[in-house]
Amino acid sequence: MNFTALRDLLAKRPFEPFRVFMSNGEVYDARHLEFAAASRPYLFIDLDNADESKQQVAFLSYGHIVKIEPIAGQAAA
Repeated sequence: MNFTALRDLLAKRPFEPFRVFMSNGEVYDARHLEFAAASRPYLFIDLDNADESKQQVAFLSYGHIVKIEPIAGQAAA
């Protein structure tokens, strides 16, 4: 997975929520376009956090992304 592929995925309309699988077994969900961004070194995903006063963001290195797949049954809001 690379920057161009992620940028294209995020530009797709309508946005389709997706799940990111990492080489260390961690999994991250991008359920809304506003919670994901691609830059050259990283994919950023805003982590779903019940405590909105503490924002947490995952910095995901493209070299460690094993696969990305749609989240079945999830339509973008």
